[in-house]
Amino acid sequence: MLKMKSRLLVCISLLASALSLPAQTNNSAPITNGQRVFTCGHSFHFWVPPLLKELANAAGITNHVVAGVSSIGASPAVAHWKVPDDKNRAKAALTAGKVDVLTLSCFSGPDEGIRNFAKLAVEHNPNVRVTLQELWLPEDRFPFIPGQGPRRTVDNFNGATLASLAKPHAAYFKAMEDYVRALNTELGKQVVFIVPDAQATLALRERIIAGMAPGLKKQSELFGDAWGHPTVPLKVLSAYCHFAVIYRRSPVGLPMPRILTDAKNPQWDAKLNRLLQELAWDAVKHHPLSGV
Repeated sequence: MLKMKSRLLVCISLLASALSLPAQTNNSAPITNGQRVFTCGHSFHFWVPPLLKELANAAGITNHVVAGVSSIGASPAVAHWKVPDDKNRAKAALTAGKVDVLTLSCFSGPDEGIRNFAKLAVEHNPNVRVTLQELWLPEDRFPFIPGQGPRRTVDNFNGATLASLAKPHAAYFKAMEDYVRALNTELGKQVVFIVPDAQATLALRERIIAGMAPGLKKQSELFGDAWGHPTVPLKVLSAYCHFAVIYRRSPVGLPMPRILTDAKNPQWDAKLNRLLQELAWDAVKHHPLSGV
């Protein structure tokens, strides 16, 4: 029964998207060479680079490069684009052709910063890939506008059900994926890829609700505050999703990352790590815009 429900959660994303699939990348084989990755994002994303490098090294990819990080709290992608040119490390790296993968995360929905960065990136590196984090919804709301809506606490996440999560996520997925499909059409090929963090997070929350997530008893254990800033297990899940999309390979079997062991929580063990890997890979391989 749980497996059937997991497939239903995956279908939320698929059904919310247009029926026609986008043109896929010409090569979807696993990538073995280290990628030069630049990251632009907010506090739900800008901590990914060191985790991603650790995972790449653990997978035997020793020449992975953190090409740079632009971190701006609560930022849409366009906020990183609007950083003055003389201080804009992202634009400088892209213009110099020193980026293989640009990772982006917008805060509540797609914005023109994604288009601007994608066009600049492909102009200077025709093989560049831009990944867009489809993140878990802050406060489980879409659209999410800080300061609007009822005052919440982190415990509010525990009252969520699969049914209550379905509607806002379906609307969010449609907005994000319609934008990406249209942008890829404009660019003439698939340049922008989705990292389905939200789908993996929904699957994990489903396991928690069912009492089948080792080391996790409440949904609120994934979040550090009412907005939904991630705790260690959710950061690790997100990193596995990014690894799977960027290197087109399964993270299943990789050793526990340091932040999980350094947490000193005996409940966050190899069983939880394996579950996070499996959920990340399942979300990535089923998403039509992941490139896998």
